[in-house]
Amino acid sequence: MGSLSGRVALVTGASRGIGAAIAQRFAAEGAAVAATARSLAPHPKLPGTLRETVEAIEGAGGRALALVGDAQSPEDRARVVEQARTALGPIDLLVNNAAAAFYMPFEKVSEKRFHLAFEINVRAPWDFAQRVLSDMRARGGGAIVNVSSATADLPVGPPWNPFHAGAGDTLYGATKAALERISAGLATELWPDGIVVNAVAPVAAVMTPGVEALGVVPEHFRESAEPVEDVVEAVLALAEEREPPITGRVLRSRPFLEEIGRTVRSLDGKNVLREPDR
Repeated sequence: MGSLSGRVALVTGASRGIGAAIAQRFAAEGAAVAATARSLAPHPKLPGTLRETVEAIEGAGGRALALVGDAQSPEDRARVVEQARTALGPIDLLVNNAAAAFYMPFEKVSEKRFHLAFEINVRAPWDFAQRVLSDMRARGGGAIVNVSSATADLPVGPPWNPFHAGAGDTLYGATKAALERISAGLATELWPDGIVVNAVAPVAAVMTPGVEALGVVPEHFRESAEPVEDVVEAVLALAEEREPPITGRVLRSRPFLEEIGRTVRSLDGKNVLREPDR
């Protein structure tokens, strides 16, 4: 029996990268996973599709459902939740991973990009949480994990870190800072319902194909980049039922794993990749 046996999870942005990895790890722990992304079709530049994520889960003996939906569309968000609920049952785990990342000087950010970043990175997680709330309350508990970013941290200076000064991460960082504040607020409001809410991000970056394609990660961030399994293990730990509950935290994955003495495992859960420092 896996640590998520009998649970139903909705994972957004699950066609590749961190989202696909979370979906696979959750399924390996026994969850029925509704994996959603904008399209089933291959990306013109990046490897991985929603269909491949689900096929990998099913090939390993897990249960998953591919749901096409654009995270910027309220209508799509409503449909995805209803389809997941109908096919798999009430949703008691939500991972908000889908994100729009624009790296450019603020004077070049168009109104369309500004709106899109806040709609996908802030409004969509809020909306998904509202839509699954009744399921979690009826169950008597649940977990919401919001995947954030180290860009949410305030730049320190002057002198400024060259990355913050030149990468154009102000918009993306602002949306993730908002997501972290929302996470803490929802944890406070939903505590009486037994629902835990946390935000977690890598310390620096995870060098997924999508991050590589952005071309903005400096060498010193690469040196401190975490493997995707670190972030996934942290998300899994926050989704599991535990006493005392962990809630209302804004966390960075590797320090959190060390804090709780967590072993990092492969996405199929079978192999130990890293033991905690003793």
